[in-house]
Amino acid sequence: MASRSGPVMVAASEHEAETAVRQTLRWLRAAPLGALTQLACRFGYAARGFVYLSIGAIALFAALELAPEAEGSMGALRAWAQWPLGFVLLWVTGLGLYGFAGWRLLQSVFDADRQGTAMKAILTRLGQAISGAVYGGLGYSVFGALDTLEDLAEPDDQGAEQAAAQQALAMPGGELAIAAVGVFVFAAGVANIVKAVRGNLDERLVCQDRLSEAAGLIGRIGYGARGVAFLTAGTMLARAGLHASAEEAAGLGDALQALERAPLGSPLLVLVALGLVAFGLFALLEARYRIIPASEVVED
Repeated sequence: MASRSGPVMVAASEHEAETAVRQTLRWLRAAPLGALTQLACRFGYAARGFVYLSIGAIALFAALELAPEAEGSMGALRAWAQWPLGFVLLWVTGLGLYGFAGWRLLQSVFDADRQGTAMKAILTRLGQAISGAVYGGLGYSVFGALDTLEDLAEPDDQGAEQAAAQQALAMPGGELAIAAVGVFVFAAGVANIVKAVRGNLDERLVCQDRLSEAAGLIGRIGYGARGVAFLTAGTMLARAGLHASAEEAAGLGDALQALERAPLGSPLLVLVALGLVAFGLFALLEARYRIIPASEVVED
C-alpha cells in the first residue's frame, strides 16, 4: 500500500504545483491590466464629476445673471477652452470620459457590479450601456473639437440638438425616433429621482461612516436635480418628435434654460444648479471611494 500511495502523492503534489504556477501566471497577467482598468474607471468618475461641476456652476451663474445662459455638457467643456491650460484640461477630461465609457461597458456587458440577469438588473445594465455610449460620444466630440480651438472657444452649442433633430426628421420615422429618445430621457429622469428618494447611494463606497452618510446625502441631492433636468429635456424632446419640430428639440443646456424661463424660474434654476454641483461632487467621491471590481472582471 505504501508503494502505491507514494506515486499518487507525488502526482498530486505535482498537479497542485502546476495549478499554483498557472494561477500565479494568470494573476501576473491580469493584475496589471486590472489595476489599469480600475485606474481608468476612477479617472472616468472624476471626469464626469468635473463636467457636472462645470454645468452646475455655469447654470448657477446664469441664474444669478453672472453668465449669459446655462449650458449643457459640451457647452461647459467649451468654456474650459478659455481657461489657462484649458487645452490640456480638455485632453485629460476627454480621456477620462473614454475611461468612464469603458467602465459602463464592464458594468453592462460583463456585469462588473454583479447585478445578475433579473429583469430589473437587465434594464439597469441596458441603461448603463446607453450611458456608456453617451459618454463615449461626448469624449469623441471633445477630441474632435480640439482640432480647432476656435470652435471650442465658441460658447454657444445649443443648436447642435436642433441640427441633429432636423437630420432625424428628414429620415423615415424620424418623428417617432425623436419621441422615443425623449421618452427614454424622461424615463432616465424618473430613475434618477427614484434613486434620490430611495437613497442607499453610499452602499458601494468604502470610507468612514460619517463621510459615507454625507456622500449619500450629496448623491441624493445630485440625482434629484439631475432627474429634474432630465425630465425637462425628455419632455421637450418628446414634444419635438410629436410635433415634428426640430426647433423644440432640447439637450441638457436647453432644459436648464427652459427651467429658468418657467414661473419662479431663477430660484428653481439655482436649486437645480446647486444639485448638479452636488452630483459632480458625488462623482468625485465615487472616483475616490467607490468599489470597482474591475480586476475580478478582467481576470474572469
